[in-house]
Amino acid sequence: MVSEYHDEIRELQHRADAVAATLDPDPPDERRAIELLHEGVGPTVSIYCQARTGGSWDRFAAAEFERLDATLNRWLDLYGRCYGADLDGEYSVRTAAELLVDTHNIRDTAMVLTGVPER
Repeated sequence: MVSEYHDEIRELQHRADAVAATLDPDPPDERRAIELLHEGVGPTVSIYCQARTGGSWDRFAAAEFERLDATLNRWLDLYGRCYGADLDGEYSVRTAAELLVDTHNIRDTAMVLTGVPER
């Protein structure tokens, strides 16, 4: 069983792989970091939020949810590289969504999750 978000998740994974293959930041590259938040982190968290709001409460298959978390982590790792940080973190898309609801800002969400850049 796959959700209606399966193709979107896969596309975000492919885009992250393409960015990773070409990303050669000269840290710090804050402009590129912000672009990555808008290209990948935001849309990944948005998929989770869309599935959990609007009265639909769509379910993800376990493998699909793991893929969503992995996609978020990939994008956050790329974001960290823009600051010279090797994050290799295990961040939860659910936690990211909760932070986004609290902060209303994807940059603040990424900073709280990763600690990058240092405040």
